[in-house]
Amino acid sequence: MAIIEVNHLTKEYQLGHLTSLKKTALNTLKRLTFQPTQEREQFKALDDVSFHIKEGEVVGIIGHNGAGKSTLLKHLAYISKPTKGEVIVRGSVAPLIEVGAGVNPELTGRENIFLNGAILGIPKKVIRQKLDEIIEFSELEQFIDTPVKRYSSGMTVKLGFSIATSMDADILIIDEVLAVGDLAFQRKCFDRMEELIKRQNSTVLIVSHNIRQIERLCSRAIMLDHGKVAMDGDKTAVCENFYQTSNTKIAEQLAKTHADNRHIRKTGEIELDTLTLHNQEGQLITEIPMGEPLTIRCTFTSNCDVKTPEIIFGFHTTDFFYIASMGDGHIAERPDIVKGRNVVECHIPSLPLMPGVYALRLGILNSVPRELFYGEMLTTFTVHAGNIPKSKLPSLGIVYIPTQWRFDPTPSASQNEFNLDETIQ
Repeated sequence: MAIIEVNHLTKEYQLGHLTSLKKTALNTLKRLTFQPTQEREQFKALDDVSFHIKEGEVVGIIGHNGAGKSTLLKHLAYISKPTKGEVIVRGSVAPLIEVGAGVNPELTGRENIFLNGAILGIPKKVIRQKLDEIIEFSELEQFIDTPVKRYSSGMTVKLGFSIATSMDADILIIDEVLAVGDLAFQRKCFDRMEELIKRQNSTVLIVSHNIRQIERLCSRAIMLDHGKVAMDGDKTAVCENFYQTSNTKIAEQLAKTHADNRHIRKTGEIELDTLTLHNQEGQLITEIPMGEPLTIRCTFTSNCDVKTPEIIFGFHTTDFFYIASMGDGHIAERPDIVKGRNVVECHIPSLPLMPGVYALRLGILNSVPRELFYGEMLTTFTVHAGNIPKSKLPSLGIVYIPTQWRFDPTPSASQNEFNLDETIQ
């Protein structure tokens, strides 16, 4: 039996501003006299959402802003009531929905620990046994007897997460709140979540815009789009679909946007004309198989001569995760930039990227070095798996590293050595 059932869940809100007392009274009078009134538009935050979650599953919920992720979690935590449909949760829920959720600002940190434990039905004796562990994990020993209203947002998140993950609830619900904490505490949170998932077999629901975290922590993902379930299933397939949808939207936005708005900094000394990608035959491309040769060609116009410049190309994801940079700074006798039109090419013998959508950046510096031009998201391109079934590739990582493998179960089995590059081609 599923520990969570969501059946045809719909949540509607009214759009528009709150009306004045006078207008409210007039509308009431009109209704009493059967006169028409102006109805406010209905907005469906969730639209006929259905899914079941089994005990021990770790499910990531992803989608663009406004897709209905947080609204869904609030229904699962019984913070909000549905307009239509039903939500059935079999077990206790420890929600970490937003900063301050489930925490009373008037109470101290210590009092909030006992309050949350009581809400979850945990005996006071058990809470006392866990008290030191919770306080130590939250790193709030000095402030535990201070009212929470005097905590910063990061301190509140630390307390809330420590309580939620220490109370042995049947279901843990976590929204995008961990970004508030510092990096060291985020690392502790991820380790704690992995412990809950792998050792305690807890049921966990995670909402995050960090898709790589979803891929790492979850066994299943649900993608929401405008309040509806767009896809539900294997985490890798759902996350890839989300990336493709997002990258298509980004590419469409870039196509409509002038180049000067594409994250560009410049002094005016250099103007970028074109930035293109070419395969080994010299053909202009926007897609390329992984491991294939790639040439980046850049044309730009300079209004002055620049002695021994440094030119840097780089790859990054569309969510600005920087992958690699290729520069000519190590070349002692690099050519000068001349006044007028210049062409620069960078050849990559084997593109070291796993399948996905990537963006290109460019930096041009003089010999000082002083930045003359820098731009990100200047163009996007897609890397695909070529002849290899994508299911045969590792599910994690974005860099492809050519390797050689040797299988030698017996001393005479040297013939088992093979080159992975040859199999890929």
